[in-house]
Amino acid sequence: MRVSLANSGRDFSAERDQSVLDAALAAGLNLPHSCKSGNCSSCRARLIAGQIEYPFGKPLGLSDAETAAGFILMCQARARADLTIETLEIHPAHDVTIHRLPCRIERTVPLSHDVLALFLRLPAAEDFHFQAGQYIDVMLDGGRRRSFSIASPPHASPPLELHVRRVDGGEFTERLFEGQSQSALLTIEGPLGQFTYRESDAKILMVGGGTGLAPLLCMLRHVIENDVPRDITLYWGVRSERDLYAQEALAALAKRSLGFRHVAVLSEPTANWRGRRGFVHNAVLEDYSTLEGCDIYASGPPAMIDAVRSEFARRGANPSRLYFDSFDYAPDTLERQRSSASTSA
Repeated sequence: MRVSLANSGRDFSAERDQSVLDAALAAGLNLPHSCKSGNCSSCRARLIAGQIEYPFGKPLGLSDAETAAGFILMCQARARADLTIETLEIHPAHDVTIHRLPCRIERTVPLSHDVLALFLRLPAAEDFHFQAGQYIDVMLDGGRRRSFSIASPPHASPPLELHVRRVDGGEFTERLFEGQSQSALLTIEGPLGQFTYRESDAKILMVGGGTGLAPLLCMLRHVIENDVPRDITLYWGVRSERDLYAQEALAALAKRSLGFRHVAVLSEPTANWRGRRGFVHNAVLEDYSTLEGCDIYASGPPAMIDAVRSEFARRGANPSRLYFDSFDYAPDTLERQRSSASTSA
C-alpha cells in the first residue's frame, strides 16, 4: 500500500503487517512520535482517505471523539488500502542527519539490579550529530526496532551511552544482561525524536521516571558541562532505593552547577528512606503552587506522562512549553508478555 502525506506531497510504501509509523521511519521520514505503543498520542494524524486497522485493538491514546473526527495513531495503525494522511514531517536541524549505521558494543556497565549502561562505538569515518534528548533505534530481525535515548551529551567523545532496563521476555535486553552480546555488531538508525533541549531564559523543571532519566541526563550534561546559565530542578521517580542508579552522576553535576538541584521520589521505599515518597509528578505539585513561565521536560512511562500533561496544565503550565517523551515496551514485546500471561493463567 502507498501512504501519501497531504501536507508535503511525499509518499512511502507500507506492508500489511507494518505500522504506518514504522513504514515512514523505514522510508527515512521523521514523523511525530514518542512512545510507539499507542499511549501518548504524539503520532496522531488525520486520515483523509483510505482504511486502517488496529490489530491490537483501539489504542488508549486516542479518544472516541478523536476517532470520530478522523484521527488515527500512526504507531498502531496498519494500512488496509492506499492512505492519505495529514501530519507534519519533522525536519532535523541543519547539522543533524538521520543515518543507518553499523556499530559495535564496546562495553556494558551494570548501574543497578536491572539497568546497565550500554556503550556503542560508531564507525570513525561517520559524523554522527544529534541534539540533546534524541534517541536511536537498534534494528532487529524482521525490521523490528528497539528505541533507546542517548544519555551522553552531543559534545562528549564517542562512544554513545544508552541506559537499558532489563525486560522480562525482552529479546534484545535479555542477551545484553546475560553477557551474550559483548563486542557484537549492531545496526542503528538515528538520531530520532523531537524531545530536545530548547534554549530559553526560563526556569527548567525536569520530571523523569525510571530510565526516562537518560535523555534528561543528556540535556543536563549539555547545559552544565557547556556552562550554560540555567536554573534547573530535576524530580526523578523510581520504585525503591535500589533503583536509584544515577545518584552519583547527578550529585557530581549538582556540585558543578549551583543552578541545578535534584529530588529523588520513591513510590515503594523501605522504612529507612528519609526522602520524598509517592508519585513523582505529585512531588512537583506539592512544591509549586504555579508552573507558569516554566520550561517543563518530562520523560518516563505513559501513566506518568499522562499525569504530567493533565495535572500540570491545571497548575498553569503552558502546553507549548511542555515537552515530553513517553517510554513503553515495543509492541512485539508487549504481545509476548500478554501471551505469556495468558498461558500462565
